Amino acid sequence: MTKTNAMRLLDAAGIAYTPYTYDGADPALTAVDIAAICGFPPEQVFKTLSVRGEKHGIMVFCIPANASLDLKKAAQAAHDKKIDMLLLKELLPTTGYIHGGCSPIGMKKKYPTFIDETCILFDQITVSAGVRGCQLLIDTDTLVSFVGATVADVIE
Repeated sequence: MTKTNAMRLLDAAGIAYTPYTYDGADPALTAVDIAAICGFPPEQVFKTLSVRGEKHGIMVFCIPANASLDLKKAAQAAHDKKIDMLLLKELLPTTGYIHGGCSPIGMKKKYPTFIDETCILFDQITVSAGVRGCQLLIDTDTLVSFVGATVADVIE
């Protein structure tokens, strides 16, 4: 497999990860589907969502595959009045990633990042490698530190 930008950044930082590849050609695959394919419980597979806040602009939220982002809790965590999901057409130009292959690692810019507090239940979690068809298993604390994330209760 070709190294993704997220992998190159982790390699450059000397951070260990394990890639899990799967046939990601089907954009209809959900994060729960990907968890099953890769052999992880959905609570351990974190999907990356991009939002726009009224006060703080673009932000990133990583939440378990089987969860939904609570926009009110997310806004509270971000100290913003209101947030909305980024429109699909804005995703690639804003983050550098496509839907289904969005990683919290290596976006076009460094956006404020939040990871749901349930991540602490696992020594390692998976996040997208930045392409459809590859997840990265990485130490939870290391990921939080590397992306400068805030751990907060942001799911319904």
